[in-house]
Amino acid sequence: MKVILKKDVTNLGRSGEIKVVKDGYARNFLMPRGMAELATEGALSAWKNSAEKRAKRVAAEDAGMNELAKRLSAITLSFSRPVSEDGVMFGSVAKSDIIKNLAAADIEIDKDMIRLPASIKAVGTFEVEIALKQHITTKIKVAVSAQSK
Repeated sequence: MKVILKKDVTNLGRSGEIKVVKDGYARNFLMPRGMAELATEGALSAWKNSAEKRAKRVAAEDAGMNELAKRLSAITLSFSRPVSEDGVMFGSVAKSDIIKNLAAADIEIDKDMIRLPASIKAVGTFEVEIALKQHITTKIKVAVSAQSK
């Protein structure tokens, strides 16, 4: 099935691209979530007519995301967690904790943008990658310290 992507889709393509996908993927995943539309003749002609407008919008979005990436790269988030006498940390630092701290700094990002394979369960300084768009990524520093008793 031929579809026009309305949004960037990981491992598929960027907004505005025409892709051929399996029927079930298009009908059950992409279209219900508003990520794609069926590439009919009318939709294709409308897509071609709005190419210039779309390019300007994408350029403006990219500029905003690049600015946000610069802001994020300068940020170090600090967390304090209780640690046992053996040095084992109780609890962890998860994506939700990172989102809450960034929200306190007036930075709104999606949970899906944070590339953290597993929660941080150790004391130290870590780099966490944030993918703002498919081609715009940045890293923030996360410092986890032992909580004083």
